[in-house]
Amino acid sequence: MALIRLLQLASPALPVGAYTYSQGLEWAVESGRIRDEASAGAWIGDVLTGAVGRFEAPLLIGLLAAWSAADAAEVGRLNADFLASRESAELRAETVQMGFSLNRLLADLRDPTLGCVQATLALLPEIAFPTAWAGIAAAWSIEPPAACAAYLWSWAENQVMAALKAVPLGQAAGQRLLAELGTRIPTVVGGAQSLPPAAWSNYTPAYAICNARHETQYSRLFRS
Repeated sequence: MALIRLLQLASPALPVGAYTYSQGLEWAVESGRIRDEASAGAWIGDVLTGAVGRFEAPLLIGLLAAWSAADAAEVGRLNADFLASRESAELRAETVQMGFSLNRLLADLRDPTLGCVQATLALLPEIAFPTAWAGIAAAWSIEPPAACAAYLWSWAENQVMAALKAVPLGQAAGQRLLAELGTRIPTVVGGAQSLPPAAWSNYTPAYAICNARHETQYSRLFRS
């Protein structure tokens, strides 16, 4: 059942609105930085191995450990760290909205194994998406490497879908991008498991600028 539950968590059908966000990719298209399949793959791949792989992924691993140990204080600390790491208003609003939606889903699932997750999340003034996601994964006894890989796959899939709409690209191009990005995920997961907190970093200035400039983009399809 752990695999089935993991597929459920990684599914695009998860009702958190992830498909409405591009995380700055739409502005990168507008500015000409992303213009075709190759440049889309380079951009998404760089963000995967940089900002996401060196900060979000190891933080997710830390959250999974904290949830498994029932360490509410550590869950709260990592949640606050993630919120503080969002470089633009839209990025912060995105993770809070998705965290809120996932927390609301907890009650609708009517799963008694998620009661402790609900109780801990109720103590947080704002819930980051990876905090709630990791809580559910831990409660469903999903192994951290598999959980992290699925989380990264979901992120990559959303980015590729945004590129398909914004560039635009064809479906075959999207599958080629996902195939290439998928080969990187095991290495990113392995690095996230061994990276000490002092080395966590999401220092990607161009990515942050794209997210900030997207806020005032004249015409756009996505919320971030």
